[in-house]
Amino acid sequence: MIADEIVERYREVGLLDDAALAAMIARTRHAERGQAPRAIAQELRRKGFEQEDIESALEPLDAETQRETARALAAARWARLDGTPYEARVRRIVGYLGRKGYSPSLAFALVQDLARADIEAAG
Repeated sequence: MIADEIVERYREVGLLDDAALAAMIARTRHAERGQAPRAIAQELRRKGFEQEDIESALEPLDAETQRETARALAAARWARLDGTPYEARVRRIVGYLGRKGYSPSLAFALVQDLARADIEAAG
């Protein structure tokens, strides 16, 4: 079939590269949307990428990178929710980070850090 031949030829010359596309999607989702690898992997699976390509694409997003991204997201949201009751603030931020694919334990730890910083600043 002609379509199969065209696809094969595109792969040979590097115009179709699932691994590169998965890596680009992963970088973009993390950098622009702050998504965690768990959420990115889920999206890539839905799009039909092979597990090997998904793992390779997520490799650069190590634990420290994830934590720093989550910390920045949480801090920005924490500041925007200034004046909101503490419990509501915690729920909203933990839920927000959860929707981005971050674990509840990480989200709660970051919220505790932010609350502690506020207490120390108020002093």
